[in-house]
Amino acid sequence: MEQQIVKVKNKRGVRVIPGFGLTMGVTLAMLGTLVLIPLASIFISASKLDFKEFVSVVTSRQVVSGYVVSLSGAFWAALVNGIFGTILAWVLVRYDFPGKRLMDGLIELPFALPTAVAGISLTYLYSDKGWIGALFARIGIKIAYTRIGIVIAMVFVGIPFVVRTIQPVLQKLDRQYEEAAMMLGAGRVYTFFRVVLPELFPALLAGFGLAFARGIGEYGSVVFIAGNIPYKTQIAPLLIMAKLEQYKYSDATAIALVLLLVSFLLMLVVNSVQIHMQRFSKG
Repeated sequence: MEQQIVKVKNKRGVRVIPGFGLTMGVTLAMLGTLVLIPLASIFISASKLDFKEFVSVVTSRQVVSGYVVSLSGAFWAALVNGIFGTILAWVLVRYDFPGKRLMDGLIELPFALPTAVAGISLTYLYSDKGWIGALFARIGIKIAYTRIGIVIAMVFVGIPFVVRTIQPVLQKLDRQYEEAAMMLGAGRVYTFFRVVLPELFPALLAGFGLAFARGIGEYGSVVFIAGNIPYKTQIAPLLIMAKLEQYKYSDATAIALVLLLVSFLLMLVVNSVQIHMQRFSKG
């Protein structure tokens, strides 16, 4: 029998997977329809305001307070997720125990659960009469309708981002480096912070950025537990909804544009740091 020879050309020749033109067209169409056009509409709608009106809307006392509440809550939630998300990923990758698959599946729950359901559940649990909130109320700590409750809600929706970005890196991390460090006399703490953590840091930073960005724009799971107290627990997305209910679409898009730019700058900084770290590690 004659042996068939399949020729696979390089990048300049024919692609191994056919249909590049069609798939690229579908990709660009989906990207434009679902991402670029909606984002462009925000800029177009906000442009209906002149510069003075735009500045007046986005720098009003109530809106600035909403930015502070959303950004500070998202930052602290992302920080908590960075710490405990790393621990969760470590446990799921390095240890075998009964119920491991169930726990691993529960990590995805914030993605699948409607945010409004999560918000109502968290408010019920952490209110002064709830199972958890009542325990803290006895010692004078109020959770629901405070910034603490906002952080808790943002932790809930952001934890999967950190766990899922760290897990693949941990799975591929060669344990020989840890064993070599311990054989040279390094302790567990030193080995983790000087051998393991530098390898995990780019993924941890990516998860932190994603959780931070998600928290900034989170509405459904936060609005119930926040209590919406003016200048104290009002989040920026709630102010956008309030402007929309008043038919002030240009004002709403102006506030949304600021949040969009903040999230974009955040992801740009995270990606830049990751690229710099990769070049530094290779060099």
